Amino acid sequence: MPRSFSYIADERTRRLVIGSMPGEASLAAQEYYAHRHNLFWRFVFEAYGEAYDPANPPPYAAKTGLLLAHGTGLWDAVASCLREGSLDADIKNAAANDFPALFARYPGIECLLFNGQTAHKLFRRFYPELLEAKRWLLLPSTSPANASVPLAVRREKWLAALRGQDARV
Repeated sequence: MPRSFSYIADERTRRLVIGSMPGEASLAAQEYYAHRHNLFWRFVFEAYGEAYDPANPPPYAAKTGLLLAHGTGLWDAVASCLREGSLDADIKNAAANDFPALFARYPGIECLLFNGQTAHKLFRRFYPELLEAKRWLLLPSTSPANASVPLAVRREKWLAALRGQDARV
């Protein structure tokens, strides 16, 4: 049964990106968004004005450090589940991560950025009351499986959200 990773957050965290559950490439690498075609880290580096070479990506510690330095954290809605492969549609028997404990530890988290519909749907199923207590934004998935949303649209929405420029963020 695959298990999600620990959260990435600290006392500086104001925005929290919430995914669904790490895919096979991420689980194998033990890193969030490790699939080489996932756009997440490209958008993060661009949003925060740093160079990013997908052919030679920076070490994971540099990626997560950049997020934290800009008040952004990461976690997944799901702590564990049954799933073959990496598709969100195949998630079964999902168990929630403990967001109430995370928000108690880091009360400065004020905005939730959902990486795709499944992350939002799962979080809403587990914690509808937390959606009422926080600002949140549903963003198009950065997954390579999300080819239905044009790259330019995904890029624009993610850059605005990560920079805190969206009116709802």
